[in-house]
Amino acid sequence: MDGLTDIVRDEPPAALQHTLKAPIACVGTGLHTGRRVRLGLGPAPVNTGIVFRRTDLGLDLPARYDLVTDTRLCTALALAAHPEARVGTIEHLLAALAACGIDNAIVTLDGPEIPVFDGSAAPFVFLIDCAGQVEQPAPRQVIQILRPVRVDAGPASAELRPSAGFAGLELSLAIDFPAPAIGRQALTLRLTEASFRAELSEARTFTMRADIENLQEAGLALGGSLKNAIVVDGAEVLNPEGLRQPDEFVRHKLQDAVGDLALAGYPIQGRFIAHRTGHALNNRLLRTLMADPSAWRLATLESAAWSQPARAAA
Repeated sequence: MDGLTDIVRDEPPAALQHTLKAPIACVGTGLHTGRRVRLGLGPAPVNTGIVFRRTDLGLDLPARYDLVTDTRLCTALALAAHPEARVGTIEHLLAALAACGIDNAIVTLDGPEIPVFDGSAAPFVFLIDCAGQVEQPAPRQVIQILRPVRVDAGPASAELRPSAGFAGLELSLAIDFPAPAIGRQALTLRLTEASFRAELSEARTFTMRADIENLQEAGLALGGSLKNAIVVDGAEVLNPEGLRQPDEFVRHKLQDAVGDLALAGYPIQGRFIAHRTGHALNNRLLRTLMADPSAWRLATLESAAWSQPARAAA
């Protein structure tokens, strides 16, 4: 698919923080480790953020950009003092939590990787719906972009710019792959819960058939299959059911970006514009942003109006 698709959904963001109404648990398989893992999502107090709890190790990992230690085909966190406390493939779950407006949650797991399920964020949206959510008595704080910040890596780029009037995150991404089944695709949308559910949540992760053997030799994609990833061989999509959308590839890359940007710790109000970006560049963008206090501020959203931040950023 060539060209640009515009999808706009305008909805006022919630002014108060939200958490899950009840805990929920499931079991699945890690995409890269191939290990079965028990995953739980549960409520958390105000200002907790999203915290991953390795129940097998008794250690917590806050969902923060500065704890990202690996970006090979996924985003993974680890503690510097406890490198064994790793949590990988977090981006699909974080995207679902962020888009559904969950500010605070405890994510429990008894292994090093979030289950992949069908390779998209849709199963996590289903879990959030089953658990329900509740409003909390504290204002939601957001990162307001004040001036452009950009990072580059060869032909790839990613940047954050001040908002053009939308009180949330607007995303624009273009990808370009040599495989004819993918080619050049581009998409722009304003992120809301409705737009995420309708346009991004069901888009699955993908790989090239020629890369699978090398990935598995490197200890990656050990749990991958046609049930949890799109596999492309030149101009052919090998999955018997085909694609969920003609431009499913760029939709999944945008889904990944939503999850990676959620590691800022607060929702972002601004514009994300990227070309051929991935997990590594998305994380570099957040690190570059946070290193420049003049490029952002922490603001409190109350009755859809911006006010001065109630507390300083960590």
